[in-house]
Amino acid sequence: MKKPISNKAARRYSVRGRVQGVGYRAFVQHAAGGLGVRGWARNCDDGSVEVYAIGAPEQLSELAGYLWKGPRAADVRHVDESEAGVEEWSDFQIRY
Repeated sequence: MKKPISNKAARRYSVRGRVQGVGYRAFVQHAAGGLGVRGWARNCDDGSVEVYAIGAPEQLSELAGYLWKGPRAADVRHVDESEAGVEEWSDFQIRY
């Protein structure tokens, strides 16, 4: 069940390693949906995945753990995290 977002914060993550072509964005979308986090994930030209997430600080912290894990075929080597401005998103989307 999705948790309502109160005390909204936003983070931008850059995930590096083997994270493209392994279902990473769908994994993040599923994890975010389960946590009630909104935002998006997209592949970048340099082989990384960028994630923009909006939620309560505890939701974002939990999502960060999932970002480090990834799906079975992924090999996450590094996750950079930075603060971001809060935008309005109704759900979590995969961007192309």
